[in-house]
Amino acid sequence: MNSITSKIQELKKEKDAVILAHYYTEENVQALADYVGDSYYLSKIATKVPNRIIVFCGVSFMGESAKILNPEKTVLMPDALADCPMAHMAKIENIQSVKNKYKDLAVVCYINSTAEIKAYSDVCVTSSNALKIIKKLSQKNIYFIPDANLGRYVAQFLPDKNFIFNDGYCHVHTGITAEAVKWARNIHTDAKVLAHPECTWDVLTLADYVGSTSGIIEYATTHEGEFIICTEPGILYKLKQKNPNKVFHLVGEGKSCIDMKKITLQKVADTLEKMQHQVELDETLRQKAFYALERMLELAE
Repeated sequence: MNSITSKIQELKKEKDAVILAHYYTEENVQALADYVGDSYYLSKIATKVPNRIIVFCGVSFMGESAKILNPEKTVLMPDALADCPMAHMAKIENIQSVKNKYKDLAVVCYINSTAEIKAYSDVCVTSSNALKIIKKLSQKNIYFIPDANLGRYVAQFLPDKNFIFNDGYCHVHTGITAEAVKWARNIHTDAKVLAHPECTWDVLTLADYVGSTSGIIEYATTHEGEFIICTEPGILYKLKQKNPNKVFHLVGEGKSCIDMKKITLQKVADTLEKMQHQVELDETLRQKAFYALERMLELAE
């Protein structure tokens, strides 16, 4: 165990802290974390850990979600500037406009969004539970924000619902092209293509399996063969950890989330030692946003 890792472990014990990390962070951050997962898993874990301090190795909306669900706990972000561009691609004025136009409407908010947008939503979803949750909603009209690709993927399974899409997207997943997937498949002819639903439709139509980050890991773990992976390269750490004898190919140049990669072990140590980058939310805003997240956790069970 190196000195920085030892220091973090000591600070964790001293301050009663737990470290949560997303699959897209660096390998050494995932290796250090107490819990590693996708957005849905981590949002659930945040409500169950007994520790009074949560160090969230991820981007800002994740830290906000943990604080919304755990107002009595201190939530620390190793890098205060680690953000998700997609989280800012939904606008309150657009939500109001759609609400005025459509009756019997549910505003369904992908968890990759700001606390302010969650506060104007009826329910949050993640890529792993969106279909399950929207299927349970009584409303016919669904305004899906902010990611259009995930919304369109879910919509194909629910023809009785009328979806209205926002024009948001993930720059990492939209950077994965159908041409790159075809090229990889021509080289690795026996490999199965596993894609995240934030990818564009032409990529998803080429996939043997479409699912959340955790879903991709589960599929690769329970199926034999080699795999072409269409998502952020941070997933490779867990894929290889669970499947040391299987072969994985990243599509194209392995598009990477720059913001997730901002999280380093040194920053984890610094934020714990100095108790810096605490997530603070206005209580009125927090309570409004809490409703959508709480409803997600209820409907996803």
